[in-house]
Amino acid sequence: MTIKYKYLITMLMLLVIGGLNNTLAASIVGGKININTQWKFTKSDNIDNNFHLKQFNDSDWQSTRLPHTTNLEPMVVNDQWQGISWYRKTLELPSNIENKQIIIELEAAMNYSQMWINGNLVNQHHGGYLPVVVDITSYLVKDQNNVVAIRLDNRDNPITGPKPLNILDFNTYGGLYRNAWIIVKNQVHISHANLVEEVAGGGIFITTPKVSAKKSKINVKTHVVNGMDTKQSIKIVHTLKFDGKTIKKQEILAKQMTADSDEHFTTGITIANAQLWSPKTPNLYQLETQIYANNELVDYASNQLGIREFELRGQALYVNGEQMFLPGVNRHQEYPFVGYAMSDAAQYRDAKKIKDAGFSYIRLSHYPQSTAFLDACDELGIIVLDAILGWQYYADTDDFRNYTYNASKQLIRRDRNHPSILGWEASLNETQMPMFYMEELHRIVHTEFPGKNVYSAGWKPEVYDIFLQARQHRIMHKYKGEVKKPYIVSEYGDWEYYSNNAGLNQDKIPRDTRILKSSRQLREAGETQLLQQVANIQEAHNDNFNTAAFADGYWAVFDYNRGYHDGIESSGIMDIFRLPKFSYYFFKSQRAASDVLVLKIASYWDKNSPLNLQVFSNADEIKLYLNNRYIGTKQADKGKNTEHLKHPPFTFNLAKFEPGELKAVAYINNKVVGEQMVITPEQPTHLKIWLDESGKKAQKSVNDTVFLYIAAIDKNGTIVPDYAEKLNLQISGDVNILNTEPIKAEAGIATALIQIGDTANHFEVKVSADGLVSNNKIFYLK
Repeated sequence: MTIKYKYLITMLMLLVIGGLNNTLAASIVGGKININTQWKFTKSDNIDNNFHLKQFNDSDWQSTRLPHTTNLEPMVVNDQWQGISWYRKTLELPSNIENKQIIIELEAAMNYSQMWINGNLVNQHHGGYLPVVVDITSYLVKDQNNVVAIRLDNRDNPITGPKPLNILDFNTYGGLYRNAWIIVKNQVHISHANLVEEVAGGGIFITTPKVSAKKSKINVKTHVVNGMDTKQSIKIVHTLKFDGKTIKKQEILAKQMTADSDEHFTTGITIANAQLWSPKTPNLYQLETQIYANNELVDYASNQLGIREFELRGQALYVNGEQMFLPGVNRHQEYPFVGYAMSDAAQYRDAKKIKDAGFSYIRLSHYPQSTAFLDACDELGIIVLDAILGWQYYADTDDFRNYTYNASKQLIRRDRNHPSILGWEASLNETQMPMFYMEELHRIVHTEFPGKNVYSAGWKPEVYDIFLQARQHRIMHKYKGEVKKPYIVSEYGDWEYYSNNAGLNQDKIPRDTRILKSSRQLREAGETQLLQQVANIQEAHNDNFNTAAFADGYWAVFDYNRGYHDGIESSGIMDIFRLPKFSYYFFKSQRAASDVLVLKIASYWDKNSPLNLQVFSNADEIKLYLNNRYIGTKQADKGKNTEHLKHPPFTFNLAKFEPGELKAVAYINNKVVGEQMVITPEQPTHLKIWLDESGKKAQKSVNDTVFLYIAAIDKNGTIVPDYAEKLNLQISGDVNILNTEPIKAEAGIATALIQIGDTANHFEVKVSADGLVSNNKIFYLK
């Protein structure tokens, strides 16, 4: 979205809302007032307190900005904080709130939340991954301070699940860890979908029932509320834009709405020669909606949309009529130290890494993730399987069932307009569920999102439209080809190479050997172990093509923490700091060379390096040189575990190690298209600093969390992979280092997680360690 376009939206909202002070006016985004700033925070297990009262003195509480975590954790989280935390804030509201509807929306509040306005309990909410949306209009006092107090409890909860943290395979970090908003509406307005009971109702619901390059149709259902005590003449104007230019404008002519009523208005917008959305071409349109009452503009909304069609024919997926196989991955949403408290920009950076690695599909495991992440998937062209919370837990109670039913509904209400979403995992992962329960979840998907080509997904073969089966379960239970419904390999490449009971006769292998053969390898494990991870991935990914699956999802993209375990789960193709392992380049090499040339020598080329050298590339052939001496020419490997790969590795068998320079030269159609060199690392001479931006520059005033990397470099500029020393950072500027333990290099690279403050336009970094120093590095902020 261009700056000019954002400016026009802001001006329209000022006309609608009126009376905002300058600070709030600057915070308006798409009709919402951001309230991430000026919160007070404390942790307290004392339930007999007055923290909720309006007059309570919170001056000695910590001042904070959202997104916020209740506790900074160590890098390896084996005793995550759980308990009671409180947040308080004086709400800045428009000067005139008479005849306005005021809604507060917390994008996430972990896990059981209670909310008070001016000392009055207004809401109680179970679930830490979906929005808390409350109409607070009747609790506000005009021309006075209005105080919101929120009590959070992220302890184990039998209503929401999943399993208790000490036996859980991921962590449920606390806090108001996403954005918070105030939404101000006139009496005649577009409703908030979360506050509407009608099935498939509320807000603006966009579908694309007909999709083709020649002619496409967009359906827009808009829920308008007339809260006035008189009838109103209502007109709706939809303006469809592409790249800032108006494509079509459509009006729903004036209609008389009776006093205190609401109605859904549906219109179809037909356009010729549409720019379709797909992983290859993620074209996005903007739909601006204006509501007029008695010819006065009273409400405005803007939505991005993609014109696309997902269709399952038999067991195959067609995107806009083109059959596709979707290589994919699973993701947990955590960062080190701050847990779930990631900025919107950090969410985008994760998505960008996933796209750059060659993935066109992602499964959101095992809970709803940030809408900022979904926005990035829309923009980048990553197809998404959206999911409710669930992992090896089912409670045979009405409270639990009703919670998951409502979560499925709210998930669809929140995310239904995202073109990236293929289906809805309204299922509890790896959990035995009663048939009636699965049938109800499946029904909710199809009633909340009626129409064709809408898909539910679940890990059981019964009921759901799409069967999700992990490779280890296929091996164990021998489902193989007899399930004749659309099928995704939901997880692969990890458990079948690790567990005692997940297949491939792991229980017959000594534990030490299992560890060596595992896909769980930290970057510091060394080349042999990192290449073992690649070998596992290659075997498993290749095997997935022996099934009828139309997509697969490697487990997982990033290393992560687990509630039950004393170590990081390290099957990621990038580590917890988002630094790539060799397996990242294996996946990236499966991309088309017309998209991006990939050429990576998977070696540090030192005395410990394997002599069966692998090169990952999407070129036709590779020539290898050692110290400018020709070694040989190879085409991509053929044989076992390569049959179905787009671009198998290139393997060179060298006779002996000789220090110096390895050079790989890539050819396509007998022409040189690229080269890469690896030089044997020597003693480190200095430190190199860079910032992980991944398509988004570091931003001030939004609690942006960014990885700062420091590498030990030798005189040739080679990273020294056995360097593992502690580093001293000096940072000048409005920046906080969030690491809770000393910053130490792993495989030659150390990482600081930094949080950007509000005031500075840049910051400066210098690093030293054991006689090594860096040059001063200045980073400029957006």
